[in-house]
Amino acid sequence: MTRFCRCFGDVSCFRDTQPDGSCHIWTCVILGGLSMLAKETGVTVFLLNLSYDLYRSWPNIKRAISEVKWTRETRDFANRAAKILISLGVLLTIRLALLQGSLPKFSQQDNPTAFHPSFYVRILTFCYLAAFNWWLLLCPATLSHDWQMGSVPLVTSLSDLRNIVTCLFFGCAFLLSVRSLMDFENQKHIPLVLGLLLLVLPFLPAMNLLVTVGFVIAERVLYIPSLGCVLLLVYGIQLLWNAHIRHRQTIVGLTILLLITNSFRVVIRNRDWRSRETLLRAGLLTLPHNAKMHYNYGNFLRDTARPELAIAHYNVALRLWPMYASAHNNLGTLISSEAEAEEHFLAAIRYSADHVNAHYNLGQLYRKTNRSSESERMLKRCIRLEPSFTPAYIELARLGGPNNPSVGPLLIKVASLNPTDPYYITLYAHWLLDKGSYIKSINYYWKALAASNFYQESMLGASRILRRFGQYSRLFQLITRWQSIIRLRRGETPLNPHLYLHGWQLKTELSGKAKAYDPDNTVLPVKHCIFVKSVSNPSQKEVSSNCTCRNSSKTVLWTKNGSVRKCNVNRTRSNKYKPSTPIMIQHLLDTA
Repeated sequence: MTRFCRCFGDVSCFRDTQPDGSCHIWTCVILGGLSMLAKETGVTVFLLNLSYDLYRSWPNIKRAISEVKWTRETRDFANRAAKILISLGVLLTIRLALLQGSLPKFSQQDNPTAFHPSFYVRILTFCYLAAFNWWLLLCPATLSHDWQMGSVPLVTSLSDLRNIVTCLFFGCAFLLSVRSLMDFENQKHIPLVLGLLLLVLPFLPAMNLLVTVGFVIAERVLYIPSLGCVLLLVYGIQLLWNAHIRHRQTIVGLTILLLITNSFRVVIRNRDWRSRETLLRAGLLTLPHNAKMHYNYGNFLRDTARPELAIAHYNVALRLWPMYASAHNNLGTLISSEAEAEEHFLAAIRYSADHVNAHYNLGQLYRKTNRSSESERMLKRCIRLEPSFTPAYIELARLGGPNNPSVGPLLIKVASLNPTDPYYITLYAHWLLDKGSYIKSINYYWKALAASNFYQESMLGASRILRRFGQYSRLFQLITRWQSIIRLRRGETPLNPHLYLHGWQLKTELSGKAKAYDPDNTVLPVKHCIFVKSVSNPSQKEVSSNCTCRNSSKTVLWTKNGSVRKCNVNRTRSNKYKPSTPIMIQHLLDTA
């Protein structure tokens, strides 16, 4: 919006500031190009500026035509118009190049009117949609974030009462156009002409006259036309104020009422946009017959772990729009019955042959039911439809098994498609490690750590390889650095690396001495022992961790100086201590 107003302001004032307005023209071209790259409707800034320049220069142009003589003003206008039109053509070419030379393709659910076979129905409905957008500017009572599918029923006959609104709108537009053309001579009603240009020209791309658009109604295309609507409304109030002096209080009262009601509508609409749930609920209240609303709300319910309600809304969406491929696909993922889920996935593919997720979900279903050949066929078709669809490659790798020679190329393809995701890079590194390709494996572990220096799986994999080859200094540097990063991310102070090294050296030294004193390894590792001081008083217990038990997998009892020592060799998993990070580091430093 700011770019648009800036462009318009530049071009509207360059006639009086510079002889040819070159500086302002190129400013307009740059800002208009940025606006067009942000949104296609930005291209209308050039048409609007050119039309307004034509309106302001019309007296000089008419004089030059009548005298058959070029004047300085007409030459300046022709120069400005040529620069604007050439720039418009260049920017449109760039925009088409960004779209790879073809316009976006839309489906019937995006814009049902454009795909209706009857030209008669298309014209009536498109004209009514223009009138409906005009009504939204005047009275924004029914607002929605999505107007796809059957939000606005088609106008199929002349007897439809909505044609009255269409005739009223085009009648008003015709009168304003005639009045604006008549003002080209005297130029007494500049706000009228400017308001009409702002109202009509930016809305032209959304009328499906030149190209088919991917929406029925989009409130975003009304931002710039709303400027024209406000300008026309204020100019009309000004004319009424000057023409009806006795009724000025009534005019003031109606204006205040209009401002208050629109302010309340803004407050209510802002409440609707507080969260995803409130927005979807507001859309359902506004358009309960819109299948897309039920589909979106079903997605929200699925994401918030309410599958039963999600299934209900997906079914409503399919009842309103039986050919809704995405609703079939999402419903199939929630249904427990495999046969029914397969029917929905096949229906999604039937109604939308290029639906990637439906092919992928059907391939997953076939894999779970041991239909490997059909699963492979669906997953390969999924990759043909979307070569960068990573989950299909992963599923194919799982389907082939770890010893399948095709797994390696699939995983390396996944790693190349996701160069910044450590998970997929580590998957390929793990596979290389299992195959014994240690050098290539550790290189991919380094790549994963470069993408995310705190990813634990990559650190562990690299540590295993370094430990296998006896590179303890690099291993120590790696794990202490990783530990410091983890502690910093938690908001903790990194520990001195020498603490880890000292603990490991002490453990290694004690282990070496134990082997020297017990070369036959007859002393078992330390176990969790419970000392019972007296058999007659078993409630008094003392816990010790300095007991060694030998040659037993059962509970062993010793009696010494009137006390009983009970050793729990077979501890349960819940009794084990959870290893901390320093213990994990010591384990990594130990040799295999």
